[in-house]
Amino acid sequence: MTTFEVSSPVPTFAPRRKTAVIIGSGIGGLSLGIRLQSLGFDTTILERLDAPGGRAYQRRTDGYVFDMGPTVITVPQFIEELFALERDRAHLDAPDFPGGASGGHGPFPRTREYVELVPISPFYRIYFADGTFFDYDGIPESTRAQIEALAPEDLQGYADFQRDAGAIFERGFLELGYTHFGDMATMLKAVPDLLKLDAVRTLFSFTSKYFKNPKMQQVFSFETLLIGGNPLSVPAIYAMIHFVEKTWGIHYAMGGTGALVRAFVQKFEELGGVIQFGAGVEEIVTEKVGRRTLAKGVRLEGGGELSADIVVSNGDWANTYLKRVPKKARRVNNDARVKLAPQSMSLLVIYFGFRDDPARPLDLRHHNIILGPRYEELLREIFGQKVLSKDFSQYLHVPTLTDPALAPAGHHAAYTLIPVPHNASGIDWRVQGPKLVNRVMEFLDERGYIPNLPGRLTHLDYVTPDYFEQTLDSYQGNAFGPEPVLAQSAFFRPHNRSEDVAGLYLVGAGAQPGAGTPSVMMSAKMTARLIAEDFGIHPSIVR
Repeated sequence: MTTFEVSSPVPTFAPRRKTAVIIGSGIGGLSLGIRLQSLGFDTTILERLDAPGGRAYQRRTDGYVFDMGPTVITVPQFIEELFALERDRAHLDAPDFPGGASGGHGPFPRTREYVELVPISPFYRIYFADGTFFDYDGIPESTRAQIEALAPEDLQGYADFQRDAGAIFERGFLELGYTHFGDMATMLKAVPDLLKLDAVRTLFSFTSKYFKNPKMQQVFSFETLLIGGNPLSVPAIYAMIHFVEKTWGIHYAMGGTGALVRAFVQKFEELGGVIQFGAGVEEIVTEKVGRRTLAKGVRLEGGGELSADIVVSNGDWANTYLKRVPKKARRVNNDARVKLAPQSMSLLVIYFGFRDDPARPLDLRHHNIILGPRYEELLREIFGQKVLSKDFSQYLHVPTLTDPALAPAGHHAAYTLIPVPHNASGIDWRVQGPKLVNRVMEFLDERGYIPNLPGRLTHLDYVTPDYFEQTLDSYQGNAFGPEPVLAQSAFFRPHNRSEDVAGLYLVGAGAQPGAGTPSVMMSAKMTARLIAEDFGIHPSIVR
């Protein structure tokens, strides 16, 4: 019998996994980090702050918990999709909207493993200057009843608006929502339909076709302010926001939006991702290879470099290029183009805690829109003239009406957000900030929204456009990225795949499709698809 000498097995080597660096841990960056791990990348997220979230940073002080930024959560199926992802299994070719407008209502079993989402109703209570209010809950019967009480002449207009805005929602969101307009041809294919739907005129002009009463014109146009858009100048395609909310509702993450952010961090780390805090990026390292400029990694503010196959910025679009990409590498996103791009308005946000008064319970809702006496004029002053107005409108958020754990027992945590010009205005917020804060707090007390507020106040802090410019590194202190006007929409909005540097991508409010919590999660999926395409990764399953 012949015997053979058996040698040790020949070692095998798995191919090197691709590496990615994401600059910033906002909701867009975290969503993309989860997706890149599912695509087979080894991903590191670098965050210059001491905790995750970016604009969705959460602050704890004096026993209170304050979400610093976004508080409105809609399209929960986007969140469920992220929590259902597995390492090296991307499923990027799954339907974006399973069931269309009738799908996505839950239950969401994977989300419940990480965070509890609860529906909010009404979505918003909208107060008018004369003391009347409108509870918008997305229920057509309720909406019609309130229109009949406040503006009966607009009942037929509401029916017509539902028909036409619904058509915009079907085409603009359900069909085109995930389209990356990376070339002019892609956009031109969509233009005829959008013209036919009258979706390119301004939103306020569009709503004014259907509603003659100023109150209804405001109710059905104000929502773009929550994503940095002026209703007087954003295109009417944003009428779809009404239908996005009506279709999927408004939700709240118990523990605040910060709880959702922490859940995304947990999921990202479970998939093998790494996140570093206090890790600001000074420069995106590039290399010229032939005629192409390639992203090779990043140089950190504290020194040292981190190499990667791809770099993604979840930071401010303008400052990504102006501060972090070498000027010689920027032919499309050059200084002139970036600096000329109109930025969204900024915000003054007041975070405050106060004692409950059982004798005078709050007659507020979770989300409250308090409109001032002027609407169009105020918007022109904020966005056009860039001056600090004599009056203001505000969004008052009182999450402890839903989640008492955010404040000490017997207390409420709240924040109120006031749209103001960004820092190209030249306003000295060290002087004007405290004055505006006092005016707003006096207004809430004297108008009876929170009676005897000065006597009940236990905590007060605020941020101005300087916070957005300095702490969040946002160009001109903008709060939402480039202003979503027609000339900065679709193909004309910053591209998720850099036109200047191969291997550099963008995600979040400054990229396509735009700002807002659902939009930045959509942005993450769009960018993930571009990366998969560039690396020849099959969109269904990656092993």
